[in-house]
Amino acid sequence: MKLEAKLFLAGVLFFVPVGLVYAALSHGEAVGSAAIPLVGGLVGMIGGYFALLARRIDQRPEDDDYAEVADGAGDQGVYAPWSWWPLVLASAAALAFAGLAVGWWMLAIALPIGVVGLVGWVFEFSRGQHAH
Repeated sequence: MKLEAKLFLAGVLFFVPVGLVYAALSHGEAVGSAAIPLVGGLVGMIGGYFALLARRIDQRPEDDDYAEVADGAGDQGVYAPWSWWPLVLASAAALAFAGLAVGWWMLAIALPIGVVGLVGWVFEFSRGQHAH
Protein backbone atom coordinates (compact mmCIF):
# COMPACT_ATOMS: atom_id res chain seq x y z
CA MET A 1 0.00 0.00 0.00
CA LYS A 2 3.00 2.30 0.27
CA LEU A 3 3.26 2.70 -3.50
CA GLU A 4 -0.43 3.55 -3.80
CA ALA A 5 -0.11 6.09 -0.98
CA LYS A 6 2.86 7.77 -2.65
CA LEU A 7 1.05 7.79 -5.99
CA PHE A 8 -2.05 9.52 -4.62
CA LEU A 9 -0.10 11.92 -2.39
CA ALA A 10 1.90 12.97 -5.44
CA GLY A 11 -1.42 14.00 -6.95
CA VAL A 12 -1.71 16.67 -4.26
CA LEU A 13 1.60 18.13 -5.38
CA PHE A 14 0.22 18.33 -8.91
CA PHE A 15 -3.43 19.38 -8.57
CA VAL A 16 -3.14 22.09 -5.92
CA PRO A 17 -0.45 24.17 -7.71
CA VAL A 18 -2.12 23.61 -11.08
CA GLY A 19 -5.39 24.81 -9.58
CA LEU A 20 -3.76 27.94 -8.21
CA VAL A 21 -2.09 28.68 -11.56
CA TYR A 22 -5.40 28.07 -13.32
CA ALA A 23 -7.16 30.47 -10.97
CA ALA A 24 -4.55 33.16 -11.63
CA LEU A 25 -4.54 32.73 -15.42
CA SER A 26 -8.34 32.48 -15.75
CA HIS A 27 -8.88 35.57 -13.58
CA GLY A 28 -10.72 33.61 -10.90
CA GLU A 29 -13.09 31.52 -13.03
CA ALA A 30 -15.30 30.01 -10.34
CA VAL A 31 -15.75 26.36 -11.30
CA GLY A 32 -12.21 25.40 -12.29
CA SER A 33 -10.59 27.54 -9.60
CA ALA A 34 -12.49 25.61 -6.95
CA ALA A 35 -12.67 22.16 -8.57
CA ILE A 36 -9.00 21.58 -9.40
CA PRO A 37 -7.68 22.24 -5.86
CA LEU A 38 -10.59 20.17 -4.48
CA VAL A 39 -9.42 17.25 -6.64
CA GLY A 40 -6.04 17.71 -4.95
CA GLY A 41 -7.76 17.47 -1.59
CA LEU A 42 -9.64 14.34 -2.63
CA VAL A 43 -6.53 12.51 -3.82
CA GLY A 44 -4.84 13.67 -0.61
CA MET A 45 -7.54 12.01 1.47
CA ILE A 46 -7.22 8.79 -0.51
CA GLY A 47 -3.42 8.89 -0.21
CA GLY A 48 -3.66 9.55 3.53
CA TYR A 49 -6.00 6.60 3.96
CA PHE A 50 -3.64 4.34 2.03
CA ALA A 51 -0.70 5.57 4.13
CA LEU A 52 -2.57 4.74 7.35
CA LEU A 53 -3.60 1.39 5.91
CA ALA A 54 0.00 0.59 4.94
CA ARG A 55 1.01 0.91 8.60
CA ARG A 56 -1.70 -1.47 9.81
CA ILE A 57 -1.34 -4.34 7.36
CA ASP A 58 1.62 -6.58 6.61
CA GLN A 59 3.65 -6.07 3.49
CA ARG A 60 1.96 -7.54 0.43
CA PRO A 61 3.77 -9.46 -2.30
CA GLU A 62 3.11 -6.49 -4.60
CA ASP A 63 5.17 -4.28 -2.28
CA ASP A 64 8.19 -6.60 -2.22
CA ASP A 65 10.73 -5.99 -5.00
CA TYR A 66 12.00 -9.57 -4.76
CA ALA A 67 8.64 -11.36 -4.57
CA GLU A 68 7.79 -14.22 -6.89
CA VAL A 69 4.50 -14.62 -8.75
CA ALA A 70 3.66 -17.64 -6.59
CA ASP A 71 3.78 -15.45 -3.46
CA GLY A 72 0.47 -13.90 -4.47
CA ALA A 73 -1.29 -17.24 -4.99
CA GLY A 74 -4.41 -18.14 -3.05
CA ASP A 75 -7.72 -16.51 -2.33
CA GLN A 76 -7.90 -12.86 -3.34
CA GLY A 77 -11.30 -12.12 -1.86
CA VAL A 78 -14.86 -13.33 -1.46
CA TYR A 79 -16.90 -13.27 -4.62
CA ALA A 80 -20.54 -14.17 -5.06
CA PRO A 81 -20.74 -17.16 -7.41
CA TRP A 82 -23.56 -17.18 -9.95
CA SER A 83 -25.03 -13.95 -8.63
CA TRP A 84 -27.74 -12.19 -10.64
CA TRP A 85 -28.09 -9.27 -8.22
CA PRO A 86 -25.48 -7.05 -9.92
CA LEU A 87 -27.53 -7.31 -13.12
CA VAL A 88 -30.67 -6.21 -11.27
CA LEU A 89 -28.77 -3.30 -9.71
CA ALA A 90 -27.27 -2.30 -13.08
CA SER A 91 -30.73 -2.38 -14.67
CA ALA A 92 -32.05 -0.09 -11.95
CA ALA A 93 -29.12 2.29 -12.49
CA ALA A 94 -29.75 2.28 -16.25
CA LEU A 95 -33.41 3.11 -15.68
CA ALA A 96 -32.50 5.89 -13.27
CA PHE A 97 -30.05 7.46 -15.73
CA ALA A 98 -32.55 7.08 -18.56
CA GLY A 99 -35.00 8.90 -16.31
CA LEU A 100 -32.74 11.96 -16.46
CA ALA A 101 -33.30 12.12 -20.22
CA VAL A 102 -36.85 10.80 -20.53
CA GLY A 103 -38.61 11.94 -17.41
CA TRP A 104 -38.39 11.91 -13.65
CA TRP A 105 -41.26 9.43 -13.42
CA MET A 106 -38.81 6.65 -14.41
CA LEU A 107 -36.94 7.26 -11.18
CA ALA A 108 -40.02 6.07 -9.31
CA ILE A 109 -39.70 2.75 -11.16
CA ALA A 110 -35.93 2.48 -10.82
CA LEU A 111 -35.74 3.23 -7.09
CA PRO A 112 -37.69 0.16 -5.84
CA ILE A 113 -35.85 -2.10 -8.29
CA GLY A 114 -32.55 -0.71 -7.02
CA VAL A 115 -33.50 -1.24 -3.39
CA VAL A 116 -34.54 -4.85 -4.09
CA GLY A 117 -31.31 -5.47 -6.00
CA LEU A 118 -29.13 -3.96 -3.28
CA VAL A 119 -30.85 -5.84 -0.46
CA GLY A 120 -30.69 -9.08 -2.46
CA TRP A 121 -26.98 -8.65 -3.14
CA VAL A 122 -26.14 -7.80 0.46
CA PHE A 123 -28.08 -10.72 1.93
CA GLU A 124 -27.43 -13.37 -0.72
CA PHE A 125 -25.03 -15.25 1.58
CA SER A 126 -27.67 -15.33 4.33
CA ARG A 127 -30.08 -17.67 2.52
CA GLY A 128 -30.07 -20.50 0.03
CA GLN A 129 -27.23 -22.62 -1.30
CA HIS A 130 -24.39 -20.28 -0.29
CA ALA A 131 -25.63 -19.41 3.22
CA HIS A 132 -22.96 -19.05 5.89
